[in-house]
Amino acid sequence: MTPVPGSALGSAVHALAPWARAPLEPDAPDARDLLLDELSDPVYAETQPTWFDLLSQAVLDWFGSWQLLGGDGPPAVALVVIAVLLAAGILIAILLYGLPRWRRRSTVTDELFGEADRRSARELRRDAEKAASAGDWATAIAERYRATARGLDERTIVSVLPGTTGHGFARAAAARYPELRTLLETAADRFDDVRYLGQEGDAAGYAHVRDLDERLERSPAPHGLTGAGNEGGSTVDTAAVPR
Repeated sequence: MTPVPGSALGSAVHALAPWARAPLEPDAPDARDLLLDELSDPVYAETQPTWFDLLSQAVLDWFGSWQLLGGDGPPAVALVVIAVLLAAGILIAILLYGLPRWRRRSTVTDELFGEADRRSARELRRDAEKAASAGDWATAIAERYRATARGLDERTIVSVLPGTTGHGFARAAAARYPELRTLLETAADRFDDVRYLGQEGDAAGYAHVRDLDERLERSPAPHGLTGAGNEGGSTVDTAAVPR
């Protein structure tokens, strides 16, 4: 082995860690200095809790000190906070959307007076007006009467079921609005005339059906209306042909 020169050996010893240069049995002052040097290592500082850790632990300890009835249940304060948040959410929803309306489910189907038709009452009224503007009174009358039936069905006042006829709907609607019985029966006659008897219709016939539809649209649901559609005494004629 090549001997290490004296100067090189001194440099190597000086470069060693403090603990390597420490005496095997240091006295009290030396031991204190060695301990302070060791604790000044950044590794120890990294293991100390931060201010955020201390604050979080203090908050958790505070919540944990509030137990329900002195038992081991969840913190009472946490439950109060959750209840307050839920109440605030419900209040905000009511302010934005109003109270829930417990309405009956609409029975709108794909069929309307024996034909497949998923159009809304608004769409049917629009198509009826287009036909009337073009002088196609037969289509205008039929579409407007369909709009009348679909409108009451959407409002869950009268259910228009598959197989319901024009006069069947008129009788069911008259049970809800007795004061309109004659107007409903006349409108059903106009519908049958153009739908089944091949008549062309006229402006007066369309005006009658349109006025009836507008009047029903403005009318509120009858008082004491319970159940869906045709419950409560009214009868729907489900024959496939009118009358």
